[in-house]
Amino acid sequence: MTHPFLETFAAEACKRRIATVRYQFPFVEEGKKRPDPPSLAHAAVRAAVTEAMRLCPNLPLLAGGKSFGGRMTSQAQALSPLPGVKGLVFLGFPLHAAGRPSRTRAEHLSAVTIPMLFLQGTRDALADLEQLKPVAEELGDRATLKLFDGADHAFHVPRRTGKTDADVRQEMLDTLVSWIEGLDPPS
Repeated sequence: MTHPFLETFAAEACKRRIATVRYQFPFVEEGKKRPDPPSLAHAAVRAAVTEAMRLCPNLPLLAGGKSFGGRMTSQAQALSPLPGVKGLVFLGFPLHAAGRPSRTRAEHLSAVTIPMLFLQGTRDALADLEQLKPVAEELGDRATLKLFDGADHAFHVPRRTGKTDADVRQEMLDTLVSWIEGLDPPS
């Protein structure tokens, strides 16, 4: 919850009139390295969604997260739709373990029926693009994949790209705002 990337992203989202609710999984709260079992992580996601609905009852609700948080959110949504959630946003979806390209971590996404936004770095060691692009294509109109050239899993870019991490965050937020606006076009 206090990770510098997440704190900065949330603060910059707020400046763009996007409210965020951050939370921690129990294993993080307890200072453990091993992630919680999926059932416990899914319960944490559901609790966070419930709290977000309580805090902001009149705002459109999206769910998602960075890495593990995004994957656990999508799994929870696939198992039983999260009440009131209109779309999922993934900041670096962890498609596979580093160096072991696979699509098995995405199999549940076919059960997600709401729109999904994947914000992904092209150098992300946890999402080989040869694996991720077909996943997004198979999901069809439900999935939007936005790639950030040169960014790794933490959305850090090397100096040689001519961009800064702040530039990438701004581009991510531009994409997020545009995607949100497209969810419910004005009638």
